[in-house]
Amino acid sequence: MVSSEGLGRLAIVVLGAAVFAALGVALFVVAPANMTDLVGIVLALVVVLVGLRIAGNIANSVFPGYDVAEVAVEGPITRDGGGGRFPSSPGSTPADDIVDQIDRADEDESVDALLLKLNTPGGEVVPSDDIRLAAERFDGPTVAYTTDVCASGGYWIASGCDELWARDGSIVGSIGVIGSRVNASDLAEKVGLSYERFAAGEFKDAGTPLKDLEEKERDYLQGLIDDYYETFVERVSDGRDLDSEFVRDTEARIYLGEEAYEMDLVDHLGTRREIETELADRLDRDEVSVEEFEPDRPLMARVGTGAQQIAYAFGAGISGLAGDREFRLRT
Repeated sequence: MVSSEGLGRLAIVVLGAAVFAALGVALFVVAPANMTDLVGIVLALVVVLVGLRIAGNIANSVFPGYDVAEVAVEGPITRDGGGGRFPSSPGSTPADDIVDQIDRADEDESVDALLLKLNTPGGEVVPSDDIRLAAERFDGPTVAYTTDVCASGGYWIASGCDELWARDGSIVGSIGVIGSRVNASDLAEKVGLSYERFAAGEFKDAGTPLKDLEEKERDYLQGLIDDYYETFVERVSDGRDLDSEFVRDTEARIYLGEEAYEMDLVDHLGTRREIETELADRLDRDEVSVEEFEPDRPLMARVGTGAQQIAYAFGAGISGLAGDREFRLRT
């Protein structure tokens, strides 16, 4: 059965085609007597095609064919999508682009609800929080769902949504923060390299790989990790309505969807179709139509290899850099 919106779009397209067809014939077939019929017909067809495109855009604006926006967070979460010193993940999207799409959906009067697809092992802290804040700003129901992985930074984002759906076999959790550094001081000594310090500020070079960590530097860096972790626990506790001690007791473990559901880390287990049915009930309509909101990206940005997919499938996210030091931090 065709909806009234569908009939309205069809009527606009048909009317637009007729108007532009008449205009094309008038301009390029009837009026210019010095043109050949063939050229006139070709130009008339061009005008008709352009008119159809314009009419179609108008129809979509007047009678949009969607009422739910879907925005995907896929791959490691980074500010630039991994285009810096680390290779990008297949399908990963820069965090700022994801925020832009959520805000665009919020401003679209046709959008009544937001579906946030999370398939990510985590990533940088601040970009994850930016996406979470964008989801919280959305004016309407926000449903996060994961098919494969919603870990660490992905779960940080989910804490900003009304609810989280998963599959039985989804990987969920990893509520923790990790920092790492490479200690290359012994190797440097063997090859004849030495570290000479020129810095202002006692902890400016804390984490530099060419020297051993002093105990006070180790305490300083661990303090940064602890502060981020407390923020993570607070976000999850407030957003998911969970006791903070319970969140800490997970000790950054990951859980399969079924166990995560039993622990209240996930609200529902179900398929994408079941999520749409639930949204339709919530919005008091027979069904919903979902539109994918995604940024324009060049072709090469979408191309990934099988090797990359395997590598990221078992990863815990790409590390972010803390300032200009060689100390890597990620959720």
